[in-house]
Amino acid sequence: MAAQTADPRPLTGEPVSLDLLNTRWTADGEPLDLFAGAAGLTRVEGLALWLEGVGLAGRFRADAATLVHLLTARESLARAVADPSDAGARELVDAVLEHGRIRATLTAEGPGERAEFADPAWGPAWLAARDYLGLLESAPDRIRTCASPTCVLRFHDTSRNGTRRWCSMAVCGNRAKASRHYARTRER
Repeated sequence: MAAQTADPRPLTGEPVSLDLLNTRWTADGEPLDLFAGAAGLTRVEGLALWLEGVGLAGRFRADAATLVHLLTARESLARAVADPSDAGARELVDAVLEHGRIRATLTAEGPGERAEFADPAWGPAWLAARDYLGLLESAPDRIRTCASPTCVLRFHDTSRNGTRRWCSMAVCGNRAKASRHYARTRER
């Protein structure tokens, strides 16, 4: 079962919108997709693994309808992140957001909010699009693409001074440092 399978992606734990974008990555120059058979998983198993990883497994089903909506959200978010000035991309994100809403609530702790969906299969897609709006509202300049020319991963830069360049210092950052070191030693 997918819940027992380790997530094969090189970067996890980003905000849900960027984590959704990171379901596509490259390894040894080959494009991989968690929702299209990466690591021998079926599409739905990949979805179940992603839902588990972002804490949505208990709220939403890993089924074909949820996957279709999530792929729609992934494509719209990918376009919006790649070019924030793209009006068509904004329209696509808005189209995903039309499938849910926030309902104000009063809880024992005070005012609260609850997301509602006419069709629960849109839930994960809507939450990812809504998360992207939150990132844009708080720190749009901190949404980054890894500086490695061979990496397609996105991350939210939470470093103190906002200068993070790599999806992972252990992988892409280390490769860049090793490459610079090799180039310097060759010049000598």
